[in-house]
Amino acid sequence: MEVRDIDGELYSAESSAAFAAVPDSFQRLWTPHRLVYIENGQQPGEEACPFCVAPTLDDEQALIVARGVHCYVLLNLFPYNSGHLLVCPYRHVATYDLATDEEVAEIASMTQTAMRVLTAVSNAHGFNIGMNQGKIAGAGVAEHLHQHIVPRWGQDSNFFPIIAGTKAIPRLLGDVRAEVAAAWPASGGPTTDPTEQTR
Repeated sequence: MEVRDIDGELYSAESSAAFAAVPDSFQRLWTPHRLVYIENGQQPGEEACPFCVAPTLDDEQALIVARGVHCYVLLNLFPYNSGHLLVCPYRHVATYDLATDEEVAEIASMTQTAMRVLTAVSNAHGFNIGMNQGKIAGAGVAEHLHQHIVPRWGQDSNFFPIIAGTKAIPRLLGDVRAEVAAAWPASGGPTTDPTEQTR
């Protein structure tokens, strides 16, 4: 059988029913177009590391919402959801095990603050938090450590990203940056959580 991928490229597909395999409970969504991203990784050269360049720019231009002593927080330029934040150390270090104790502590603290701020300003129902360590693991910028904080809401996924390869982002990055930055506590510590009164 011949089918076309999302870019219109023609490729062959065949049923796996006659292959030697043991069935399991997983459903699989095959995305061969992602292989180019994984293999090439869109990796910038060291001299053009966006996470080294960002702190040298003004906050609005770099989409930075908060600066700490060892780390800073900025909006992801290619967000999965509105408010998708990244926590980055200033130091150009590739993986979590190479971060200093001070960097690790501030990444954790800023991640907690980011969750509180996003809950307060956008009523997030949950979060995906994590790091892709190294090019092979799919890190978009593998040589500079960064933690993703993705706010989630009930039913925020639909056929659009799966079938159409498109993600609908309802708010402009500049507007989200201004809102999150304004709500970020000056001390970097806990912000007022509207749900705390009910706990």
